[in-house]
Amino acid sequence: MRILLNAFFHRLHHYRYRLIRSYMEKPHRIQQAQLQELLLFAVDTEWGKSHFFHDIHTAEDFRQAIALTDYEDLKPFINRMMLGERDVLWPGRVNCFSKSSGTTNDKSKFIPISPQNLYKCHMRGSWDTMSLYYHNRPHASQFADKSVLMGGSLSAFPPHPATMVGDVSAIMIQHMPWAARPFFIPDVETTLLPNWEEKLEKLAHAGARTANVVMIGGVPTWTVVLFRRILELTGKSNMLEVWPKFQVYTHGGVSFTPYRQQFQSFFPSPAVDYQEIYNASEGFFAVQDVLGEEGMLLLLNNGIYYEFIPMTEWGKNNPQAVGLEEVEVGKNYALVISTNSGLWRYLPGDTVIFTSVNPYRIKVSGRTKQFVNAFGEEVMVDNTDKALAEACLLTGAEVQEYTVAPVYFEGSSQGGHQWIIEFAKEPADLPAFAQLLDLKLQQINSDYEAKRYRNMAMLPLSIKVVPNGTFHNWLRAKGKMGGQNKVPRLANHRNYIDEILGQVGA
Repeated sequence: MRILLNAFFHRLHHYRYRLIRSYMEKPHRIQQAQLQELLLFAVDTEWGKSHFFHDIHTAEDFRQAIALTDYEDLKPFINRMMLGERDVLWPGRVNCFSKSSGTTNDKSKFIPISPQNLYKCHMRGSWDTMSLYYHNRPHASQFADKSVLMGGSLSAFPPHPATMVGDVSAIMIQHMPWAARPFFIPDVETTLLPNWEEKLEKLAHAGARTANVVMIGGVPTWTVVLFRRILELTGKSNMLEVWPKFQVYTHGGVSFTPYRQQFQSFFPSPAVDYQEIYNASEGFFAVQDVLGEEGMLLLLNNGIYYEFIPMTEWGKNNPQAVGLEEVEVGKNYALVISTNSGLWRYLPGDTVIFTSVNPYRIKVSGRTKQFVNAFGEEVMVDNTDKALAEACLLTGAEVQEYTVAPVYFEGSSQGGHQWIIEFAKEPADLPAFAQLLDLKLQQINSDYEAKRYRNMAMLPLSIKVVPNGTFHNWLRAKGKMGGQNKVPRLANHRNYIDEILGQVGA
């Protein structure tokens, strides 16, 4: 019966893939249609009336009518929506809001998840992920065996109990079709438990006693914790001994580059696939369509209209965004989105680089607020992830977590970068590892290389090793446990790094 069901879903995914291919072939027409559809839906909302949506006919009209926005700009409108007001940013009443911080900022953001956004963006993106995987692997058996759910939690919003808030993963799981639930472990009730540590323990026990798991999805940070606990419970040496039929790990949220070696140790087989997705609270933006190749296919028909700000424009009083037809391969852009949940010309805070424009594929290069540029070095997360991965590959080290901050000039002393690293496997020679890491970063980033020339502007980077569990304890102390909460890799200040050093007494 399960084989027949899997064959049925295989046919559905094949049909969906044909639709995706048609969108790939006419991207600009699809995006223009998305913009017009968004404007039409929201024309009678408060936002649509105040911005004269009925007079907007072109992308240029749209840019002229609406300024770029961030969360603080939309927060008053979102607050009213959470209290039950209708037709504010999006037609009707929005009942679900994704609680997101993106980084470890003290203030949470509440992103509206309209029914259209839930089903035509997030849910559709999940189906597109499976469709693209089945296209790559026709013999996949996700609907013949089990997949593991790692989700957040949901709770009522006290001032208006009809409003629900939680991780976007929890909202998706809560609304998962009943027909799909038998193919996942654990049960939905366990998956939505609010206590993350209790949930991980129950999930580990469920995973330890279920041999026919073929897929798991989640943020690498927390998936590593889960795998270690499962191996501890089973006494096995790797996850393939626990899940011998395992096929694919679907990952997102943070770069997979620093974790790849660890996962290859968990699954020591070239037959295991790794598929990257880009599913943020604001929308399901992209998915890796060619396994083993860099870049994720930008999803252009899921209720989102995209614009891009060249990073050469970033920081200007009136940065100019460009449309999809103007982007170039290899350039860094800040992402701008307008969505079917009422986010208008919104800056989610991510930066992307196009790896291809036929079709349009992207990779996430960092965050607009996560960089180090204290000395003109312009180091981005993509740079540090790659340098760290190359240094680990050459030395056999494995990194669990890390963060980087500047060391500022003091008196006549020079500045540089300080790295705090939590190793899963420490290098045999830490000073040599630090030297190699510094060299790799210079090879990747020419601005950093220039500032490091003969130690004239910057000293070599320094590394402070912290005990296992340090970063998780720091997140716990800040009330930031869970899959949506991630360690900030880079900061152009020392707030995070000083907190962590203070925690370990360094």
